[in-house]
Amino acid sequence: MKFNKVLTKKMYDAHQEWMEDNEEGERLSLINVDLTGADLFQANLYDADLRWVNLRGADLKRANLIGVDLSGVNFTGADLSGAKLTHANLTGADLTNAKLCEVDLTDANLTDAYLGSANLRSADLTRAKLIRADLVVADLVNASLENADLTNANLFQADLTNADITEADLRGATLRGAILTGVDMTHAYLTKVEPISD
Repeated sequence: MKFNKVLTKKMYDAHQEWMEDNEEGERLSLINVDLTGADLFQANLYDADLRWVNLRGADLKRANLIGVDLSGVNFTGADLSGAKLTHANLTGADLTNAKLCEVDLTDANLTDAYLGSANLRSADLTRAKLIRADLVVADLVNASLENADLTNANLFQADLTNADITEADLRGATLRGAILTGVDMTHAYLTKVEPISD
């Protein structure tokens, strides 16, 4: 992790103190700032407020983003491999072409998020909200989408090989051209799903 003019060491340290309930600490709040290409490798940003931040091409591998408000954030081409995003709010976030291999998105809110061509191999999306999410050509090989809400999601040509969508809600979702080899669809809700092929 490297600090810069937008995210200083002083701000980061104050956030660490805040997480430990220290009176000297202060919750990190960076709203609508530009952190394009930032090095946030293994950063601990637990419960920070990062709404509308530009993190295009940023390195967030193995970062702790649990509970972080990331609504509207631009993650285009960012690397979040192995990051923890449990309970994170990614409503309307742009994750086009982002690397999300083995990321933990359990209980995350990805409503209206853009995940076109994103690499979500072996990602954990258990109970995640992906309502109206755009997952066109996304790589979801070996991903866990158990109990996920994919209502009206667009999975056009997405690769779901060996994915687990047990009890997932796919009502109104588009699966045209999707690869579903080895997918576990046990008790999945498939009402009004757009067919895989014509």
